[in-house]
Amino acid sequence: MTALPDDTTSQADATPQALALLLQRVVGHDERALRALYDLTSPKLFSLALRILVKREWAEEVLQEAFVNIWRYAGDYRDSLAAPMTWMAAILRNRALDYLRQQKAFGASAETPWSDALDEILPTQDDGPSERVLLSQEARRLEVCMAQLEARQRQAVALAYLRDQSHSEVAAVLKVPLGTVKSWIRRGLEKLKTCLGSW
Repeated sequence: MTALPDDTTSQADATPQALALLLQRVVGHDERALRALYDLTSPKLFSLALRILVKREWAEEVLQEAFVNIWRYAGDYRDSLAAPMTWMAAILRNRALDYLRQQKAFGASAETPWSDALDEILPTQDDGPSERVLLSQEARRLEVCMAQLEARQRQAVALAYLRDQSHSEVAAVLKVPLGTVKSWIRRGLEKLKTCLGSW
C-alpha cells in the first residue's frame, strides 16, 4: 500500500485501501490526512446528510460534526468489520438522525416528516450496482456474525460501532460499569473478527 500525496487528491484516490490508509494517519492526528479524507469523501457524505435532513444548513452542520467524530474515533475503525466509506457513512447517518430527533424535540420542522424508516437509508445514493451488492454482502455477513454474539456483547458492539456512542455512553445506556462494557466490546470484536474472517 502506497501513501497518497498530501496535497493533491482525486476521486480516483478514493479506494477502500487509500481511505483506510488515511484513517490510519488520522489516528496519529495527521491534519493533512484528515483534509485529504474530507476532500475525497465529503461529496458523498454531504449527499447522504442532505437526503436525511433536506435542509442544506442542517446537512452542512452534521457533516462537520461527523468529521469531528471521524477525527476523534479513527482509532476505532476496523477494516475487518466494514469498508472505510461504510464506517464513515454510519457515523454521519447516526449524527444526522440524532440531529433530526433534536430538531423535532425543539419543535423545528424539517421539510420531510421524521420516520423510523430513515434508519434504513443506504449509505450513499451514488453507488453503482456492484458497490450496492458489495455493501449488501458485507451487511449480511455482519448480521450473521453479530447474531452469534452473546446478547449483551451484541448490544454493546452495536451501540459503540453502529450508533457511534462512546464506551461511557454505552455503559450509561446499558447501566453497567465502564470496565464491563470495555470487556464486552473487546470480546465481541474478537468474535466478530474470527467470524468475518471465516467467510
